[in-house]
Amino acid sequence: MQHAVRSRAAIRTGLTPVPRPRTPGVTSLIDADALRVLHRAARALLDDLPDLTDRLMTLLQEQEPAYRAAVTKDPTATWQEVHRSLRHSVASLLDPRGARDAARRCSWRIGATRAEQGLPLDALLHAFRLGGSLVWQRLVEETSRAAPEDVRLLVHVAADVWNFVDEHCTLVADAYRQTEWQLGRRRENRARLLAAGLLDGTSRIADLPEAARTLDLPEQGRYVVVAVTGGPPVRSGATRAAAVPPGVRVHWHAGPEVDYGIVLVGAGEGLPDPQEPGSGPHPSLPGLRIGVGSPVDGLAAVGDARRLADTALGICPEAGGTVRLADRLPAALVVSSPELGRALAEKVLGPVLRLEPADREVLLDTLTTWLDCDGSAQRAGERLYCHRNTVLNRLRRCEQLTGRSLARPADVVEFSLALTARRVLRD
Repeated sequence: MQHAVRSRAAIRTGLTPVPRPRTPGVTSLIDADALRVLHRAARALLDDLPDLTDRLMTLLQEQEPAYRAAVTKDPTATWQEVHRSLRHSVASLLDPRGARDAARRCSWRIGATRAEQGLPLDALLHAFRLGGSLVWQRLVEETSRAAPEDVRLLVHVAADVWNFVDEHCTLVADAYRQTEWQLGRRRENRARLLAAGLLDGTSRIADLPEAARTLDLPEQGRYVVVAVTGGPPVRSGATRAAAVPPGVRVHWHAGPEVDYGIVLVGAGEGLPDPQEPGSGPHPSLPGLRIGVGSPVDGLAAVGDARRLADTALGICPEAGGTVRLADRLPAALVVSSPELGRALAEKVLGPVLRLEPADREVLLDTLTTWLDCDGSAQRAGERLYCHRNTVLNRLRRCEQLTGRSLARPADVVEFSLALTARRVLRD
């Protein structure tokens, strides 16, 4: 393997590789001579380091577009970075042990800094390889000028030179990826904090521009919040598809019990429902409950939108389904004031609720079905599999027990709200 590396180095320089003699003593002499030649050329490179830096800067601008932009933006800082890296690299040729740690620290800092600046990793590695090629080329040029007969000896140190380049490419890549991971975690944590502040309604006005940039949402947009629970996490594509139609711009925030989507809905009335209004559980996601709030204006009002979504979620049946707050406002009123809702249910339905369970459920089910059928005893009977007269008899018994009349609109409203309160207030 080492011989193969030296052969590649020889091809780069146009030299014919000279195989190492097998005699230990001769091998030691050749190694010593090769190091002497290498050190002589490296000292010359250190003496002319500014020119070497200029040459590498020219190569970078010609062959690496990303560095071309970096040089244009801050030529002085880029020149100093290149100069510092070359100085450590050449010094490592003269004193591998003494200069190794400083050279490694220099390469690590460059990798971390360029990751923070967003320079592509491929461009950074290309720059290091260009630097390695240039140093090797200048070593050969200097040796050819000072002692042409010694050029052949450089083949014996080529592997060390290119191993150094490979080591520092690996080091730079490790520093870059570690810094990129840390930056990603910080961005994720910051986005989570900003989204949590919006949903809690605790965001400061001064934080709204940053929240808009970080979450990629306009500060003055129109928003709906979607609350999701009871199914797979929001990372699940099926969950997202069930909660928000495709093509809608949304930022998801995972909570301990409920996941929230901050949905940009534009100038329309609200969020299009991916399922039919009032639909039951999602067929492939049983138990998934989705509450869709009403629209609000601006990121500053997302906290209000979250509370509306929680109200819609509170109406969802335990079996699952999607509830849009705009379609269930009476139930939302009950959920928003559970104490009053329970008091209303007791006042209106109290005598019925105290019946034997079987009798009670028959009457409540009949009253609920009759209301769902817009007051049609015939249709209610068909749903309940009984004669319309049976429906009417049960309704009259409800009137007698409660002291209310289904012929009076006000009493019908109270019946409807009381039944809703009993249904949605589960505890």
